[in-house]
Amino acid sequence: MYLEPVRELLRKQKLVEGLVKNQNTPYQILVESMVERQHLVELEAFMAKLAVADIVEILQALPPDEAAMLWPRVPAGRSTDVLWEVSDDLRESLEEVAGPRLAESRVNVFELIGGRIRQSPIKGRKDLEGKKPIWIDLLNASPTQRAYIGEFYRVELADPGDETDLEVSNRFLIEENASLNLHSNFLLDRGGKSRSVPVAFILHKDILFSLRNEDLPVFRLQRRRVETVPGYATDCYDLLLNLYGLDVEYSADSLEDIYKTLSRVGKHVLSETMTDEEAATVLSDIAEEEDLNGRVRNNIMDTQRAIVFLMQAKVLGEAQVSEVKQVLRNIDSLNSHTAFLFDKINFLMDATIGFININQNRRVTQLTMFSLVALPINILAGIGGMSEYSAMTAGIPMPLAYAAFAVIAGGLGWLTYRYVRRADRKARRASAK
Repeated sequence: MYLEPVRELLRKQKLVEGLVKNQNTPYQILVESMVERQHLVELEAFMAKLAVADIVEILQALPPDEAAMLWPRVPAGRSTDVLWEVSDDLRESLEEVAGPRLAESRVNVFELIGGRIRQSPIKGRKDLEGKKPIWIDLLNASPTQRAYIGEFYRVELADPGDETDLEVSNRFLIEENASLNLHSNFLLDRGGKSRSVPVAFILHKDILFSLRNEDLPVFRLQRRRVETVPGYATDCYDLLLNLYGLDVEYSADSLEDIYKTLSRVGKHVLSETMTDEEAATVLSDIAEEEDLNGRVRNNIMDTQRAIVFLMQAKVLGEAQVSEVKQVLRNIDSLNSHTAFLFDKINFLMDATIGFININQNRRVTQLTMFSLVALPINILAGIGGMSEYSAMTAGIPMPLAYAAFAVIAGGLGWLTYRYVRRADRKARRASAK
């Protein structure tokens, strides 16, 4: 239906490009660029109206050279679904043209073979055939990928981003088909910015399905360990518990980073002096660590709820229950650490604010000192201003009279300053004793 219009657009593009290249004009490069851009815009507008199935049908029907010309014009939002549907040979040729667009969307299958877990990337439907996985990890999977994998294994795979607003009571449940659904938050601390990333887990027919829209350090570490550590896991429940255990370890590493930052900040706060600019920097660091500490606490509480749910579901073996208890003990230990860090953060916050108050009091003291020094001068000036010039300095030349007044006022201010400073020193000595 749409194949002929696409072929006609490609034919026109080739024809016009050939005519332009055969003309030797001073503006050949400009004309060629404008013509090419016009055809590309027209082709992209046409492709944007097509469904994924139509694009797949067109690419499969076109010769390899025309398919290579058309592929860059496929909308980026649909390219992943298109690559999932096309044949293996066509996918490889298209990736050679514009690079693999599945980089942001990865589906990996993990099988238990000979006591070791083997990882296999899934790039198309045929790759799932003959697999006996215990874990299928979907990173930023498209709706088409989720729908096909869910249909293949007869389970519903939802977008993890749609589950962020679920209440806690709905995030851990057992479906009618006996599958377990868990929606947990995993900590992501990157570049000094921390946030929680939702991950959906589904345990269905001894297969663990994990769905997430962002890559996480915990999952990278899990993939590395399943490939290098023999006997790392024997079933899907082991893999899920290991993920939660690694999440607790990652939270502990984040707490260590908080300790280091607060130790550095503490040395600055406990110094003798601190400017307002330094205090502002310290407050910013403390606020960031407080936010990270709160996210760590929320993360381990969420992990604790998920583990308790697994225990209540009675799906774990005796060895797995023992492992779960150890993870829960680690969580309790981290809870005490987060409570200690909250107290330390509050202390450093109060100390920093105290420095700010000291700096403000110092400024107020300076203003008060200036006011005291100027007070006798103001009184003298007021008395002098109450009488006429002829009444107070009759017979004295005006320049001499004002010069004498200025000297007397300055001397009076200096004496006042000396007196206030001496009184301040005596008060400090008395308080020190």
